[in-house]
Amino acid sequence: MLFRRQPVHSLKCSENQNVTHNPSLYKKPFAESFEETPLLVAVLTYMGYGILTIFGYLRDFLRHWNIEKCQVAREREEQKDFVPLYQDFENFYTRNLYMRIRDNWNRPICSVPGAKMDLVERVSHDYNWTFEHTGKVVKEVINMGSYNYLGFAENVGACADAAIESTKKYGVGVGSTRCELGNLDIHEEMEQLVARFLGVESSMAFGMGFATNSMNIPALTGKGCLILSDELNHASLVLGARLSASTIRVFKHNNMQSLEKLLRDAIVHGQPRTHRPWKKILIVVEGIYSMEGSIVRLPEVIALKKRYKAYLYLDEAHSIGALGPNGRGVVDYFGLDPKDVDIMMGTFTKSFGAAGGYIGGKKELIDYLRNHSHSALYATSMSPPVAQQIITSMKIIMGEDGTTLGADRLRQLSENTTYFRRKLREMGFIIYGNDDSPVVPMMLYMPAKIGAFGREMLKRNIGTVVVGFPATPIIESRARFCISAAHTREMLNTVSYIYHILQYSLKILLFLLMWEQTNF
Repeated sequence: MLFRRQPVHSLKCSENQNVTHNPSLYKKPFAESFEETPLLVAVLTYMGYGILTIFGYLRDFLRHWNIEKCQVAREREEQKDFVPLYQDFENFYTRNLYMRIRDNWNRPICSVPGAKMDLVERVSHDYNWTFEHTGKVVKEVINMGSYNYLGFAENVGACADAAIESTKKYGVGVGSTRCELGNLDIHEEMEQLVARFLGVESSMAFGMGFATNSMNIPALTGKGCLILSDELNHASLVLGARLSASTIRVFKHNNMQSLEKLLRDAIVHGQPRTHRPWKKILIVVEGIYSMEGSIVRLPEVIALKKRYKAYLYLDEAHSIGALGPNGRGVVDYFGLDPKDVDIMMGTFTKSFGAAGGYIGGKKELIDYLRNHSHSALYATSMSPPVAQQIITSMKIIMGEDGTTLGADRLRQLSENTTYFRRKLREMGFIIYGNDDSPVVPMMLYMPAKIGAFGREMLKRNIGTVVVGFPATPIIESRARFCISAAHTREMLNTVSYIYHILQYSLKILLFLLMWEQTNF
């Protein structure tokens, strides 16, 4: 069939799969599936974008001559001699392609983003340029988009009760930085717990996960240093690397041959022009890549890091709490020593149901960051109830609350992930990533299917995240599902069954919607 593959019941090594090249470093099989886009689908996808582009230029022509109403920002006539504020061509994709399916994003939620959620209903009368709330609420929508891996996004239970008590004691805001009057005892308790959870000497917490990367990497490297970054690293890592003024070189995603070549060249040739040795070589990778569902080849990365005397920065935003028998991330998943990772970074926004991020490592590293990190020196301290949410949820995961709730959630997440991935494969869908990753990308490919899929799923009370170009390669649009321990087997069965039905109906909708999107 055009959009499906034949049912697959087991993963075999092939040219389209990410295969382990050094199996002696792994304690269990490691295989990831990344099927190549079928040729016919690729051709039709390019044709779809081509048609949309042609009609986009036609619509721009009509707007230029005021035949069609122009709703994009533009300079006033009296400003025509100034440097343009709005780059018209750069916004071509936004106004002509993205705007047609904009209703699939930024949907207002009016409940806890747990296994089910409530959405504020909205409509648009001008092709998604503006929205109006109808006053109605879409109830009991199955949430397949939130990073609620362990189900701690809840307003009842031990975490919520502890956060309420913390609010009564400390209030909500701190009103100062950590280095001034914003260092509370609850912050120090949290950092000691995080260090113990990670198995490192010390740790430091920050109020924003994005800033944990973007503001700390510049404190760790600078001019004369080399950063080797995975091509699919998160924007926060990319921004941090650029702000550091270090030389940046990118290696192919999870490709150890590409990484080793860059390491070897860096050692042999040194810095450009002078050929002096690099002051520092920092390898930057993620635990789970949130758009691919892949897991970093950490044993091989550590082996290369040791061989070439480099440093390793590991971003565990999605893997901490979601991987490993003890929920301690990708290091725990592979059974490795935390001391082999120089800088352990993660966020509290996913598995812990809170906000902010952390960096863990040797005490000398953390002491240095306390005095040199912009995020530590200038950012307001983390809100006390957020810190309490982190403490309570982490103790539950560690089993220090006296219950087996944490272990039960870890096991349930693993079972749900395995079941959902197997179910989709049996139905013939093309999915990406590692079998143990709770991030499950399912390929849609065509631009018209992005909007159609998101809308049709919401009509059936299922909230999903759909992703397309430029966030993904142009022929690899997808739906991304995040599995949670809070999902029941019935929910997952409902979702997979509706996917199965929609796969047929979308073939008809595809051609109808492509005509609709070119209609003006």
